[in-house]
Amino acid sequence: MALKPDDIRNMTVDEINNKVISIREELFKLQFEQKTGRVEKPHRISVAKKEIARLYTILREKSDAKK
Repeated sequence: MALKPDDIRNMTVDEINNKVISIREELFKLQFEQKTGRVEKPHRISVAKKEIARLYTILREKSDAKK
């Protein structure tokens, strides 16, 4: 399930960082499965990458707002 930007903006910085870590772990597993040829949902890889980018973008927005 894709994260919505408004939902991410309501999270704290620590929650966002924890979400990034969990999605990165999921991405690692998906890429490993892709290399071994056992990935069931290959589109999940691109979705995970986009979610990570979205999380980092909103983290940057939050840090710029503090300045």
